[in-house]
Amino acid sequence: MASVSRAMNGGSGVTAETSERIHAAASRLQYVPHAAARMLITRRSNTIGALLPDLYGEFFSELIRGIDLAARARGFHLLVSSSHDGAEEAAAAVRSMQGRVDGLLILSARVDAAFLRSNLPKSLPVVLINSAVNSTAHAVLNVDNFGGASAMVRHLLQAGHSSVAFIAGPKSNFDAQQRDQGYRTAMAKYAPNAPIHIVAGDFTEESGYRAGRELLAQRTRPRAVFAANDMMAVGCLTAFKEAGLRVPQDIALAGFDDIPVARYVTPPLTTVRIRIVELGRIALEHLVAQLDKADPAPASVQTLGCEIVVRDSCGAGTA
Repeated sequence: MASVSRAMNGGSGVTAETSERIHAAASRLQYVPHAAARMLITRRSNTIGALLPDLYGEFFSELIRGIDLAARARGFHLLVSSSHDGAEEAAAAVRSMQGRVDGLLILSARVDAAFLRSNLPKSLPVVLINSAVNSTAHAVLNVDNFGGASAMVRHLLQAGHSSVAFIAGPKSNFDAQQRDQGYRTAMAKYAPNAPIHIVAGDFTEESGYRAGRELLAQRTRPRAVFAANDMMAVGCLTAFKEAGLRVPQDIALAGFDDIPVARYVTPPLTTVRIRIVELGRIALEHLVAQLDKADPAPASVQTLGCEIVVRDSCGAGTA
C-alpha cells in the first residue's frame, strides 16, 4: 500500500516499472484518489478560495480568469463565492470555505477589519483585493483608483472640455470612493471655477443609462461625462444615442476599468485601464507566496498603477 500511495502521489522510492503497473491498474479500475484522505496526509487541499462581491459582468469574469489561470499554473483549483447580499452572506461564504481551501482571496465591500477578526482563523492565509483595510495581519493589493480618476479628469479638461460630470459608483464601495475623490481633487486642481457635477450610479449598465438620462434632463449639459466604471459608461452611451446626441461631437464620454467590450462599442470608449487579469494573477501569486513560506513576511499594501487609454469617445484622438 505504501508503494501505491507513493506512486499515485508522485513520491519517490518507487521504480518506474512499478509506478507504471500501479497507474495502469488504477486506470483499469477507474480509481480516483480520495481527496479528503489526501488532505489528512498533506494538510493541503490544493484549492484556493475567492470571495467576490458579485460574479456578474466582464470585470469579475476577467478577474476570475486571471486568478484561475495563475492557480492552474501552480497546481491549484479555484473555489468562488459571492457576497452581494450583505455581510451575513459574506460570513456564510467564508465559513463554508474553511477547511476546504488553503488560502483565501477577498474582494468585498462587506469585509472590514472587524469582519476579518470575527470570521477568519489567524492561520488562514488571506490576500485582500481593493480594500480599505489597513492591517498587519493581511496582505492588501489595491488599484490606484484615485490616481487613475484624477488622470482621466485632467485628460478630459486638457482635451478642451470645460465641464466634466461624474457618474459615481456605490457609496459603500472602496473603489468608487477613491474614484470619487480623484474626480473631486482633479476638478479642484485643474478647473477650480468649474462646477462639481456628480450623479449617482451603482456600477451597473442600468444605472449608467439612468444617469445619462438625468444629465440630459438638466438645464446645463456638461461637455464631458466620466463614469466610474465602463459598465455605466456603456449604459450612458445608450442614453445619449437614444436622445440623438453624437459622442464625442456633442458630448464626450469616458469610463474606468477597460473591460473587453470598451473597445468594441461605437464609438470605442476612452477609459482608465486596469490590467484586470494581471490583478488576479498577482493576487494569487501573493497568496501562494504566503503558503510556501513557513514564516511569512509581514503583511503589506501594494498598489498597482493605471493608465489612460484614449479612444474615439473623448474627442481627443486615438491611441
